[in-house]
Parts: sequence; structure tokens; C-alpha cells
Amino acid sequence: MRAIRLHDTRTGELLPLNPRDPGRVGIYACGPTVYSRIHIGNARPFVVFSLLKRFLDHEGYETTLVVNVTDVNDKIYDASRPDPHSPDPVRRAGRPSAELAAEMTALYTADTDALGLGRPDHEPLASQTMDAIVAYIQDLIDSGHAYASGGDVFFRVRSDPDYGSLSHRRIDDMDQGEDEFGTHPLSDRKEDPLDFALWKGRKQGEDTWWQAPWGEGRPGWHIECSAMAESLLGVGFDIHGGGSDLVFPHHENEAAQTRCARGHELAAIWMHNGMIQFTGEKMAKSVGNIALLHEVVEQYGRDAVVMYLLGGHYRQPLAFSPAELEDGDRRIHRIRDALRRLDRDRPSPSDMAHHADAFFAALAEDFNTPKALACLFEWIREANRRGEAVGDGDLREMLATFGLDDLQPLGAVGDVEAIDPEAVALLASREAARRERDFEQADRLREQIAARGWEIRDGAAGPELIPLAR
Repeated sequence: MRAIRLHDTRTGELLPLNPRDPGRVGIYACGPTVYSRIHIGNARPFVVFSLLKRFLDHEGYETTLVVNVTDVNDKIYDASRPDPHSPDPVRRAGRPSAELAAEMTALYTADTDALGLGRPDHEPLASQTMDAIVAYIQDLIDSGHAYASGGDVFFRVRSDPDYGSLSHRRIDDMDQGEDEFGTHPLSDRKEDPLDFALWKGRKQGEDTWWQAPWGEGRPGWHIECSAMAESLLGVGFDIHGGGSDLVFPHHENEAAQTRCARGHELAAIWMHNGMIQFTGEKMAKSVGNIALLHEVVEQYGRDAVVMYLLGGHYRQPLAFSPAELEDGDRRIHRIRDALRRLDRDRPSPSDMAHHADAFFAALAEDFNTPKALACLFEWIREANRRGEAVGDGDLREMLATFGLDDLQPLGAVGDVEAIDPEAVALLASREAARRERDFEQADRLREQIAARGWEIRDGAAGPELIPLAR
């Protein structure tokens, strides 16, 4: 197998992928908290880790991808409560939090299905992992790393000498952010302000809860992921992923819980993707600068959205704008244009194989998708320069790794006739005008054809109608 290196947030270095179980790779990526529909920023980790799995499968690994759904959380309670100022009658009236979570989970699945990348191997729900969560908390209490207080349970941060090693923060500079709303301040029940909640006792207005040795309530966010990850991948699995905004406190706390409960690190490599930004600001529902995924896919198409997300290195911030999405669409157009000139389902020339080798080598070096795309387009440029027909085998192999294996070649006139016969008729009139050297009329007809969404391109068999890039 090819040597693969990935950036590890804890060490700040590129670490070799050395699977715990030879030939098998386990990946856990934090999924959404389902209190509203997801935005394009939420889609970035879904795409990054779905495509990382595809690449590892290509390299011969048996890869298991787990992406959780947080369906028990303060944000869900808040979003389900009546809001008398909302224009939405459902929001004004309020609704059961479990009903909201179930609806948003179904919409999350539908919205990510539209990306055409398949589903993760496992998608555990926090609400269905409660026995494992409660047992995990009890283990931390029994080992002295956690304590019950007033119906809540807290993790003793200072009991973990390695706390802060993931986020590289000084322990005294940390704020768990648990008391920001101030309605039921947890700090009154903590031994130390640094401690964080493992279990939160039921409070007035919370309509979902579970029984535990410490009373009715529900888990804190961080313990949910530790339990879900361990239940499916065990301890010391290979890659833990998520957005860079989760490094602290979420992933720092996950790592601490596992070290203290199990005596081992939760994951070998912590891999974090950068944020999607509007004008330099992180995209976030709390800020209001969001572009909902289903709306972006509807406007630009899934192929352009996937290409846009591939265009930046996963660790770097990615600018969001119509121009960026349109550039993704143009890249898709270039690939489809190339496919129409290739021999379908035929091997590519062996003397072009170095481009595909460079493509996969780029992915093996910290999953560098922009560099890999450059190799893919260099393959296309060389194929275009060759006089003879070139088999599409190598290109199809590269596209499959990026979830673009279903791309179809751009159609020529014969294919267009069934779709837009008027455009074909306009093309025939334009060719007649050109033969009569009436170039002004030919130009007007070209503009009419363009207005219908086609460009005219001269090919070996005569003029062709090619869909315009959006």
C-alpha cells in the first residue's frame, strides 16, 4: 500500500497512517447538532471525510466511517420552545424537542444524500446511545475523574495532566462556555470553574430526559461523542475528524474523558477541516451568515458544489461566494467537455499514467485535493493535445475518488435535438447564414442560441451545441 501521511492537530505534524488493525481504518467524524437545516459549512466535513474514505478504499484499506448525529442538546431545546416573535407559526407555538430533532435529522439525511457521495457506514444518534453514555460517566466517577453535584455530573479537568495537549492552550486560559445563558448557571455546582458537564439534571421546560443514577436528565455534548465513537470503533482508532471550531472545547474534552476512563488516547490522528467563510467571517447559524446546503445544491448543482469543496485544502478556510461556486461549475464543464472526446470505458495510454500517479500521491500527502485536481486537469490537457482518441480509464478512476464518477460527456447536436429542437433549428439557420456570408445574421442567431443556454463549438463532424457553464 502507498504510504499515507495526515496532519495531526495534537502534534502539529504530518503523521504516517499506521492502522491499529492492519489493513483496516476507522474514522469518526463529528456530525451535526440537529436543531435546524444544515448549511454549506456543515457539509464540508461530511464531504472531506466521505472522500477520504473513498481514497483509502481505493488504496486497498477496509475503511469504516462513523458520522454521529447529536439529537440531544441545549440548542434543540432552545429551538423547540415557543418564540412569540417568529413569523413561522410552528416556531411561535413551539413543538416537542424530540419531534424537531427527528425532523431535522431526516432533512440532514436528505440534504447530504443530494451530494451523491453515499452514506457513512454508521450514523449513531445520541438518543439511542444512552446506556453506553451513562456507563461511561459512571466509570469516570468510579475512577475519581468525575463527581455528582446537585443532579449534575462534572468532569474534573485538573485530574487529567494532559488536558490542553490537543488545543495547545494553557489550562488557566480556558473557558468551557457552559454558563453563557445564565438561566441555570452550572458554576454554582462545580468544584472548579474549569470542570465541564457530563450529565445535566432535568430543568423546567426540558421535555426529553433519561433516568440515571444521579437523577433524571440528559448527557453533556462531549460525553456523547466519546461513547458513540468507542461503541463502534473501540479505543485508539485511527482518525478522529471534524471542523477546526471543535478543537476546543469539544475534542479536547472528548480526548480527556477517554484518557481518564480508559487509560488510552481516543484516536491516533486528530484531523480538522477549516471553516467556510463569508467575507472573512466563519459561517455560523448563530451569526446568521449562512447558505443552506439544499438551497446551494438546488442553485448550482451537486457536481459544482462538490468541486467547490474540493478546490481548497481541507485544513484551510474556504471563501464562499457565487463566484467560487461558478468556478466549480466551470471546472465540471471542462471535465465533461473532455469526456466527450475520450474513448469511453477504454484503458488510458500507459505513458499518461504518471498524471494519475501524481493525483493519488497528492492525496496521500495530507489529502491535498487542490494539488490532486491540478494533476487531473494536466491529464486532461495532455489528452486534448493528442491527435488520437484516448481511453478515459485513468480519468474515470480519479473522478470516482472524488465522487464524480457519474459525470456524463457534454452532448453534441444529435443529443440536443431531443432536448431543445429549436436550438438545433437555430443552429441550422446560422450555418445557412454563414454560407451566404450574412455574418450579422449569423451573430444574431448565435446570441439567440446562447440565450437558450448553448454555445456553438466547431468539431470534426461539424458545429456542435455544448451546454454553457453556469
